[in-house]
Amino acid sequence: MRINRFLAQCNIGSRRKVEEYIVSNRVSVNGKIVTDLSTQILPTDIVKFDNNIVKPSNVKLYYLLNKPSGYITSVSDDRGRHTVLDLIEQTPEHIFPVGRLDYNTEGMLIITNDGDFANQLIHPSHEINKVYQVIINTQPSIDQLKQLEEGVKIEEDFVTSPSVITNQHKLNNGTYQLDITIHEGKNRQVRKMMNAVGLNVLYLKRIKIGGLPLGNLPLGKYRKLSNSEINLLLKKEK
Repeated sequence: MRINRFLAQCNIGSRRKVEEYIVSNRVSVNGKIVTDLSTQILPTDIVKFDNNIVKPSNVKLYYLLNKPSGYITSVSDDRGRHTVLDLIEQTPEHIFPVGRLDYNTEGMLIITNDGDFANQLIHPSHEINKVYQVIINTQPSIDQLKQLEEGVKIEEDFVTSPSVITNQHKLNNGTYQLDITIHEGKNRQVRKMMNAVGLNVLYLKRIKIGGLPLGNLPLGKYRKLSNSEINLLLKKEK
């Protein structure tokens, strides 16, 4: 078994995340640091992450969290800020957030210990839709909406895939709200997309992943997911 898949089954992160750990010299096999992602793990090998022995787990946990603003989407923070795991009751299993929501963004976040599942949910090749509710400072023009829907350049070498804009309407305080559907997960992508076309994000909340909506889960609370809901998360919607 390749080392990234082995570590994902040890529930320390998705395959993409554990690859970062591997190349950062945090993984050893039989006492030797390993950085080669093609390394094969045998049943007799002793694998350590951050000098702790890790083994695959058969107990899988899946939680839905309504993340509040002011929490880091990480298992820890070297600056002492609150992380999303501070909102989850401690468990003997090593759980982690799937994907990212930035510090000031609210909404739907999946917490699990299933690395293979996390990889299915966040890898761009699977094209799982994410829907965000956005409040912006002004009414977007037809041209701005067209740019967002066709794709915009948000990094030197990255242009977003086409998005879908729905539910656009004016709020009582003069700001505007809309929903945007994307399937990529670049850091601060929705904020960067809005900035790229001259719009300022005042509020951002993820409200749906795949076929599963956030629903009425209170802010800062979490709950376990059913098997049918887990399947809905991986559903590709047009």
